[in-house]
Amino acid sequence: MKKYRLLIIASLSVLAGNAQDYETIKNMVILTQYQKAKEDLDKAMVKPGFTSKPEAFILKATIYASLAITGTGIKNTPAAHLLTDEGDAAFRKFRDMDPSMLLLEDVTYQNGPVNLYAGYYVSGYNDYTAKKWAEAFPKMKKAVEYSDLLIQKKLIKASVDTNVLTLAAIIAENAGLKEDAVKYYGRMADNKLAGPGFESVYRYLVSYYFQKKDLVSFEKYKSYGAALYPQSEFFKYDKVDFAVGLEEDFPGKLKAVESLLATDPGSYKANQVLGEIIYDELNPREATQALPANANELEKKMVAAFYKAAAAKPGFENPFIYIGDHFINKAVQINDAKLKAEADAAKVQALERDYGNALHAAKEPYEKAAILFAGRSATLSLKDKTQYRKVAGYLADIAAHKKIKAKTNPAEQKKWADEEATWNALANSIK
Repeated sequence: MKKYRLLIIASLSVLAGNAQDYETIKNMVILTQYQKAKEDLDKAMVKPGFTSKPEAFILKATIYASLAITGTGIKNTPAAHLLTDEGDAAFRKFRDMDPSMLLLEDVTYQNGPVNLYAGYYVSGYNDYTAKKWAEAFPKMKKAVEYSDLLIQKKLIKASVDTNVLTLAAIIAENAGLKEDAVKYYGRMADNKLAGPGFESVYRYLVSYYFQKKDLVSFEKYKSYGAALYPQSEFFKYDKVDFAVGLEEDFPGKLKAVESLLATDPGSYKANQVLGEIIYDELNPREATQALPANANELEKKMVAAFYKAAAAKPGFENPFIYIGDHFINKAVQINDAKLKAEADAAKVQALERDYGNALHAAKEPYEKAAILFAGRSATLSLKDKTQYRKVAGYLADIAAHKKIKAKTNPAEQKKWADEEATWNALANSIK
């Protein structure tokens, strides 16, 4: 029994000694004697039972983080960075031992997370200015965590630390860490932060979620951006605009628009844009650019898309004009090829047939466009009148070609001559 009493007395003696150590070291912290406090702390950390209480680790976090700071700011040295990291490890141990972190109610210990935040923020910022993205990100990530803690514990008067979130997002973006960038940009956007410097936040999120095919989040952040920046054209773009705008080449644009049409096959805009991007591919500005190997397949897809667009938006002539223009361009190319093949009678005959087929393919869409123009002839703009005149002129040319081909059939020839005259008269009347 006497042996047990001795053990109890010894244990109490250890506890009393540890309590005295905590108090002595804490007093040195209060007096800002951090180097002496560190020396005594390091000795105490190896004493039996000293590290059994979370106070040992908040002491270490506070002392080490404070030593990383000079009177004018953060020491940008490897030794200071090591002190900050060791202080961070100690703080995490403190938090694990006491998730409530009650000791942070003591103003002496509040310097621990404050200085750890400052250490990681400044060190990360230095790397940011040097464009050392990979080195900067883990530091700024920890700065965000400490910022959140300081806000949670009301140690700083702010609801959102925009500076650290902005830097963390920019650094993550430049480091190629898109998911992390979205996390930080998203926090700012969800707080509806606004101002000249924040529009890019909403732009990034809108583009990111569209590429991820998360159209719910896409529409969410687009609506935020539109409300906060009503003068910006960016947030007026719809998903079709983004499908085309975010892709750099024809195959990417084609795939993106077709993906949208898979969920909304009757969309006017998606069908119109699909037709237009194929039109541009089949009618390149550079005459030397070769047509794609699947040009015939693409042509069928283009025509179908324009007719679907026309059905979705009755009274709009653009889809028909695109189809007509394509086949007129095709006829011109065939005619050029025919002139170059004069010595090959069989080839010329085949090309003549193709030329006639191309002209004929332009006839129906141009006629539909002419009907729509005629229906609102009294209110046509100058641009519309130019298009109307072009359509009537090409229809006259098509009729003239049909007239020539009908030279062995007087009745058929007269029919096409009359139609040619009608379209020419119309073209001449449009002023």
